[in-house]
Amino acid sequence: MSDRESMEYDVVIVGAGPAGLSAAIRLKQLAEEKGREIGVCVLEKGSEVGAHILSGAVVDPKAIEELFPDWRDRDSPLTVPVTDNLHWVLTRKGKWSIPTIFMPPFMHNEGKYSVSLGNVTRWLAQQAEALGVEIFPGFAAAEVLFNPDGSVKGVATGDMGVARDGTHRPDYQPGMELHARYTFFAEGARGHLTKELVRIFDLRKESGPQVYGLGVKELWDVPAEKHQPGRVIHTQGWPLDDAWGGGFLYHQANGQVALGFVTALDYKNPYISPFEEFQRWKTHPAIRAEIEGGKRVSYGARAINEGGWQAIPRLAFPGGALIGCSAGFVNVPRIKGSHTAMKSGMLAAEAAFEAIAADRRFDTLESYEPAVRSSWIADELKIVRNAQPAVAKWGSTIGTVFAGFDMWLNWLKLRTPWTLKHHADHTQIGRKEHYHPIAYPKPDGKLTFDRLSSVFLSNTNHEEDQPIHLTLKDAEVPISVNLKLYDAPEQRYCPAGVYEIVEEAGSPRLQINAQNCVHCKTCDIKDPTQNINWVVPEGGGGPNYPNM
Repeated sequence: MSDRESMEYDVVIVGAGPAGLSAAIRLKQLAEEKGREIGVCVLEKGSEVGAHILSGAVVDPKAIEELFPDWRDRDSPLTVPVTDNLHWVLTRKGKWSIPTIFMPPFMHNEGKYSVSLGNVTRWLAQQAEALGVEIFPGFAAAEVLFNPDGSVKGVATGDMGVARDGTHRPDYQPGMELHARYTFFAEGARGHLTKELVRIFDLRKESGPQVYGLGVKELWDVPAEKHQPGRVIHTQGWPLDDAWGGGFLYHQANGQVALGFVTALDYKNPYISPFEEFQRWKTHPAIRAEIEGGKRVSYGARAINEGGWQAIPRLAFPGGALIGCSAGFVNVPRIKGSHTAMKSGMLAAEAAFEAIAADRRFDTLESYEPAVRSSWIADELKIVRNAQPAVAKWGSTIGTVFAGFDMWLNWLKLRTPWTLKHHADHTQIGRKEHYHPIAYPKPDGKLTFDRLSSVFLSNTNHEEDQPIHLTLKDAEVPISVNLKLYDAPEQRYCPAGVYEIVEEAGSPRLQINAQNCVHCKTCDIKDPTQNINWVVPEGGGGPNYPNM
C-alpha cells in the first residue's frame, strides 16, 4: 500500500496541451448535455498552462469549430488570419517560389490563423475551468499506477524537495496519487510515461517506429514597416546538405514574427547541429530581410512527431488512452498538428463518457480507435503518409517531387497502393570517420546567437538540488561508445547546451548541465544507443514560454 495521499476522478488527463484540454472540455460538455456529474482533472508539468507549449503556429480552426461553434464570440486568440502564403526553395544566396497552383488544395492556408499555440492553450484552459475542469499546473506526472490485473489505475505526481543525493530536503513533500476510471496521456511528442506504456502494452506491435524533427524557434519584435500580419513563409533547401528539413516565418499579432527551423532527426552526419543550422538559415538574404532591425525576445525548442499515419500506435489499452502528440497525429506536409490533436482528445472523451455512463472502469475503450480511424484525422494523414519517408529516402529535390505527386493522387482519391516505411532516428547516425566537423559561423549577437544566451530567453529554470532528470542507463557509454564512435553527438544535437565533454584528471567525462534543459526530448530520441532516458524533473521546472 502506498503512503501517498490520493484523489479520485472519473478521468485524469496528463498534459494541458490542445489534446488534453479538448478532451477535458468535451467530457464536461457531454456531462452537461446528459445532466450528470463527471470529475475531470488535468495535470500540467509546466509552471502554468502554456509554459511548455511551443509550435509555429498556423492553426487550422477545424477542431475548435467543432468544440465551440461560437469560438469567435469567446475572445479567442485566433485574430490574425493568413493573408499571404509563400513557399520558398532557398539556394545559398537566392530563392525561388513554388507556385501555389502546384500544391494540393489542402496545403493552402486560406481560413487559417497565425497565432501563439501557448496562448491558444491558455484560452482553452479558461474554457475548461469555466466548465468545472480541475487543472493543476506545476504538478508533473512521474509514475503510472496499475491495478493488480495490470490495467492503468492512474498516475502519481513526483515528490517535491528531493535532493541531488536522494535525501529529503526540509521542504520535502511526497507526490499525490490521482486515481481514475480512465487516464488519458497527452504528454506531447516522446512523452516519458507514454514511452513506458508503449513498451508495457506493446502498442507498436502493428505500427512502424515514430520518427521526429527538432524544431528550434525564436520570437522577434520587428520594425512596424516590416510587419505584415498574416504573412506566412515556409522554406526548404539551404542551408541543409547532409540532412533535410525547412524553415518557417509567421507574422503574428503585436508586431511580432515567429520564426524557426525544423531538422529531421534521421540525419546521418554526427557533426550536424540543428541549432546552428537555424542560426545559419537566418543569415540568408531573404530571411534576414524579414527580421533585420528587430529584436529577439524569446527562444525555445521541441521535438515534433513526423511519422504520420504508419507510425500511430495502438491508441487504447486497459484503463487508458493516448491522445494528441503522445500518439503522433501531426500532418507533416501541412506543418500542423494542433487540430488533429484536439480532435483525438474529443474522440477519446466521447468513448470514455460512453463507458462511464455504462458504469465501466479500467477496461479498454474499444470505440476510441475505430472512431479515430474513421474520422477526418485518418482522411488527412492517409493522403500525406508517404511525404515524409519519401524526402527521407530520396532527399529534398527528388523526394519533394515524389511526395507532391503522391499527395495529388491521394487527394484526387486515386489511392496509391504503397506505404513507405520509417527507420528509427537513433539507428541512422553515422560514424565520425565518414564525416568532417562542420565549421559553423560565430554568432554576431544581433542576428545569430549562441545556445546559452538563447536558453536565457527561454526562462528555463530547475531546482538545482534535485536528482538529474537526464538519466544514463550505463554511465560508461557516453565515452566508450558515443565519443569513440560518433564524437559525442549529444554535444551538438542538444539545442540547450546540456551535454558537454570535459577533461577530468586527464580523461574525458560527459558533463550534464540539466539546469539548461528545455524539455525538447531530442537526447531521448537521437542518442545512438538509447542510453539517455529523459524522466520528469520536479514539477514546474523547465522553460517558461510567454507566448510561443
